[in-house]
Amino acid sequence: EDEHGHGHGGEHEEWYPEHEHENYRWGMAIDLDSCIGCNACAAACYVENNIPIVGKEEHLKGREMSWIRIQPYFDKSEKLEFVPMLCQHCDNAPCEPVCPVYAAYHNPEGLNVQVYNRCVGTRYCANNCPYKVRRFNWFDHRLEAPLDKMYNPYVAVRDRGIMEKCTFCIQRIRSAKDKAKDENRLVGDGEFTTACAQTCPTNAITFGNLEDKNSRVYQLAHSDEAYVALEELGTKPAVHYLRKKGKHHEA
Repeated sequence: EDEHGHGHGGEHEEWYPEHEHENYRWGMAIDLDSCIGCNACAAACYVENNIPIVGKEEHLKGREMSWIRIQPYFDKSEKLEFVPMLCQHCDNAPCEPVCPVYAAYHNPEGLNVQVYNRCVGTRYCANNCPYKVRRFNWFDHRLEAPLDKMYNPYVAVRDRGIMEKCTFCIQRIRSAKDKAKDENRLVGDGEFTTACAQTCPTNAITFGNLEDKNSRVYQLAHSDEAYVALEELGTKPAVHYLRKKGKHHEA
């Protein structure tokens, strides 16, 4: 317990049945000892997922659209630290039960999916997200020709008035699964990865299948250094952070 008598982590009362993930439970491990806060992951995410750049004025109004951010905070010694923060793809996601049109739901592979065509922009999900990683598209931010050629053709360009967020690069997941299906096998460990993990210059981000006990991400997620952000809330994130060596973190 902390100085206010609040507990951290521990057991939680379950209100919902456990999710069953037959072959895949996509997850991520982020090594904070390797992360240098360079924002290369954020830049890669912008390009890969056609995320609009809103500009300084809209950003200062809280209308930024980045799906992954380098979250700064001060530790107990008032030293500045940072944590890459993105959608945690929680097993008990607070955003899902409050969506009135079932635009946010938990798919069989553990992804917290956002169905753009269902979304009516209530923003209930964003209000209920403790990690504050969901973005509301206030305007149409379309690139004019010839810059529209920069769009990734495998990712939809979202219209205004909907919520969007990290998808664990679902377009890459589906591409890898299609290839594996054609070859009558499961997706292998390291066969593909997300844009942020691919771009990280220090290999701080590891992505993979948490159902595969031989995978690199499984081993990291179950190491002694691993923890999840805001564990006391019982959201059961799929993103695991590795503490800096010799230091205990609570995010």
